[in-house]
Amino acid sequence: MKILHIDKNHHSLINDLKNSGYINVEGYKMSLDEIKSVIGQFDGIVIRSRFKIDSDFLKNGGGIKFVARVGSGIENIDIQYLKRRGIKLISAPEGNSNAVGEHALGLILSLLNNLNLANDSVKNKLWSREKFRGYEIENKTVGIVGYGNTGKSLARKLTGFNVKEIIFYDIRKKTKDSIARQVSIEELQNKCNILSIHTPQNNLSIGLINKTFIERMKNPFWLINTARGSAVKIMDLIDGIENKKILGAALDVLEYEKKSFENTFNGKIDQNFLNLIKNEKIILTPHIAGWTFESHLKLAKIIVQKIQKDFPV
Repeated sequence: MKILHIDKNHHSLINDLKNSGYINVEGYKMSLDEIKSVIGQFDGIVIRSRFKIDSDFLKNGGGIKFVARVGSGIENIDIQYLKRRGIKLISAPEGNSNAVGEHALGLILSLLNNLNLANDSVKNKLWSREKFRGYEIENKTVGIVGYGNTGKSLARKLTGFNVKEIIFYDIRKKTKDSIARQVSIEELQNKCNILSIHTPQNNLSIGLINKTFIERMKNPFWLINTARGSAVKIMDLIDGIENKKILGAALDVLEYEKKSFENTFNGKIDQNFLNLIKNEKIILTPHIAGWTFESHLKLAKIIVQKIQKDFPV
């Protein structure tokens, strides 16, 4: 079985596949046209997010049996087309869920305790203690939107903080959970003090946190987004902060990101983006919530195991 690797991943992915008898071709520098011209030679594709996998990409890949996405988000893959072709979609949402949960918790702690601003202040030889008085997570109600692998990961980590309650909203009816309680979107908006987004990108999640959503939140709240940038409308977020409806925000992802999640600053930067990066109540990280050394390895191992299980040589 011959596999084309379109993005670089942990070296163990190719090594483990090679040791199991798979033939691997590294196409990291191949252009889209080059890949489309040779795709007919392969049985499988391993990708992160460099290209959109759709009918045009796969039109010459008559022998493709699977597409393996090293990660959780699959918005760059035309799932329905794969189903029609009988091509197996393999992903690894469990591979970086712990990393995302830890990062989300770190953002909450940094945001509520002004850690970034306090650090900058001390390094500028200022000692302004009262200015950076913070808030505790204890006795706060935490709302989670999207209760999949990463949402559950954050919920588990919050259990040691004596929060008032952990509630979640999800479009799917979940089985009873011992950590968090499933609620309607209205109850979530009425109760939570801290809101963390963990949704995949789809038609329901794009623009979810907008002016209307923010206005319907009963309490001023802190917002965390480690999911996809498209879930939060930046202009409405900034307005919410100015109106004191949002106490602060920590964003690992932005709606301005490229589809490949790379080179965000190479394009034109609009005024909303400039307002975002200048706002002291906003913490930004460059899409690294699931980007740990441990998750790098776990993602590779999971993809290998799933390929070996479904397409043994």
